[in-house]
Amino acid sequence: MSKQAINTVINGEPTTFLAAPTQRLLDALRDEIGLTGTKEGCASGDCGACSVRVDGRLVCSCLVLAPEVEGKTVETVEGLAVNGVLHPVQQKFLEHAALQCGFCTPGFLVAAKDLLERNPDPSETEIRFALAGNLCRCTGYDKIVQAVQAAAVQMRGQSAVEVTR
Repeated sequence: MSKQAINTVINGEPTTFLAAPTQRLLDALRDEIGLTGTKEGCASGDCGACSVRVDGRLVCSCLVLAPEVEGKTVETVEGLAVNGVLHPVQQKFLEHAALQCGFCTPGFLVAAKDLLERNPDPSETEIRFALAGNLCRCTGYDKIVQAVQAAAVQMRGQSAVEVTR
């Protein structure tokens, strides 16, 4: 199968890579571009480990063909930190010990950032609903939810004391 040039923007950088018509975005990110943060968990869109954003929409990259991102913007977990500064979601995951083995973490981080960009003040129920497409076999979900809540507070510029009042 011949490969075609795909022109896209990945994590803010114009990028061209070669992909076969049937190559998954997940494989192109990892094998063609070298962005290995996105993980393959199930290959069926059920676990969320491969979550990325395409044109601002959260998708499972195992279900998207690489040629489909032609002319689009792709955001991966590698694009969360800016100039070496962690995104608030990343920082709060560390502070709240919201990870163990880390395999599912990239997908959770991308999904959490997506949620907080759409809803800067989500309830616990809204957080759990937004992250329902991501599975974790190690931590359970309470610390993850707490980390997202804390990131939301930080992103809104409020202190934790203000929120609890």
